[in-house]
Parts: sequence; structure tokens; C-alpha cells
Amino acid sequence: MMHVHLFPTGVASVETLKEQAGIAACAFVSDGMALGLGTGSTVRYSIIEIARMIEQDGIEVTGVPTSEDTRQLAEMLGIPLAELHDFAEPEELTDTLDLTIDGADEFDSKFDLIKGGGGALTREKAVALSSKAMVVVADETKKVDTLGTFPLPVEVDQLMWESARNGISSLCSGPVILRGGEREPYVTDNSGYILDCSFGATISEPSSLESQICGIEGVVEVGLFVGICDAVVMASQEGVSTLMKYGGQLV
Repeated sequence: MMHVHLFPTGVASVETLKEQAGIAACAFVSDGMALGLGTGSTVRYSIIEIARMIEQDGIEVTGVPTSEDTRQLAEMLGIPLAELHDFAEPEELTDTLDLTIDGADEFDSKFDLIKGGGGALTREKAVALSSKAMVVVADETKKVDTLGTFPLPVEVDQLMWESARNGISSLCSGPVILRGGEREPYVTDNSGYILDCSFGATISEPSSLESQICGIEGVVEVGLFVGICDAVVMASQEGVSTLMKYGGQLV
């Protein structure tokens, strides 16, 4: 199912389209929800809109941030926040949150995703898996036939990143690069490193690849989100489209 809201072609800037999509995603938000708050430049507009809905529309929601950057933004905007463990014990977290709104680096026709360009993939996945439904906000350049053109982020243990890189390299035909380089590696909110893995547009079985990479010693989390996303709010010069996954939690 697809709902399309049209805006004049060629008029809206990229940033304006991001804003429109971020706001449109909040149509799924309602009073009393516990929300996963994603990370990234597009979902930032969703967080701003949620704050407006609290202030002007009087809704009451609680947000669970997926990164420290998101936490700081939400706190600045006055959104009430909590942690996943405030709702349930780790083994009972499934369907703890009502909805997660987040971004994506790529999505395909099956609504499978690559995430982690912002480095928050581990918390993003934990929050998304704890939610009854997930909405992704993205622009049309993120839609692909086959995942993998965007280098797949993998979070790894700081002390075992080289071993993890070697293991992933046996699966990946392209470069596997430590984000930031060995002199100043990027450090995640969980004190891990990120390996960016250039598979190219070859990830036709993301679930299988995810399992293989997760089995490599030193790997913390993989930026493949398989079977988690239920809708994509997509911005393009033709307008903002809401794409609904057939059989998803929001149909």
C-alpha cells in the first residue's frame, strides 16, 4: 500500500524534503505511546515534530533514544525520556515500545535495511527489535534493488577488531575498513569500533549474511535490519510517499 502527498516538482530543496518526510512519519504517533527515537539528519525532523506535538497538541509520549546525540536533542526539546530497561527485563523486551522512527542508509523492496552510517547501529537495532512496529524516514536515493552499495557497518570490540576484520574479509570481496583509521578510530556510544564493509550491491540474502557475520569472533552487531521495518516514509521531488509493507505491523 502506498499513500502519496505531492509537492511541486523541482521546488523543494533536499533539506525541505527531509523535513516534510520527518514530519509525515509522525502521523503514526499517537497519545500514550512509548517511542524509539532514531538517529540521523532526517529523523531529527521527526523528533522536532514530536516535541511540537507534545507542546502544542498536548500528547503524552515517552522516548527511548538510540544515541547520545538523539538523547541530547530530545532533552533540549523537552521530550520525556526513558531507557529500555525501565520498561522490562532484557529477556522480556519484545514489543515493549509501541513504535520506533528511524532513518536508513539503504532499503530494498522487502523493507530490509542497511543502517549504521551514523555509528549507532547497535542501540538502533536493540530499540527497533523491542518495538511493535518500525517506520523508516528516508529519501529516494536510499531505495535500492539489492542492498550493499552503501558499505555495510559492523560494530566490533575494540580489542578484537583486527580479528573481526579478517573474518569478515573472508566473506566480503571489497575492502573492510576501520572507520576513522587506526590512528583515530571512530568510537561508538558503546565504546566499540566500526568496520565499513564494501560488499557492493550483492546482499540478496541479508538474513544469511547477518548470521554469518554475527558468528565471527569480535563482532558486536551488524547493520543489517531484516524483517524489522514496517513502513518507509520516502521523500522525493515528486513528493512524500508512505510505503507500507504488505503483512507488516502497520497495515
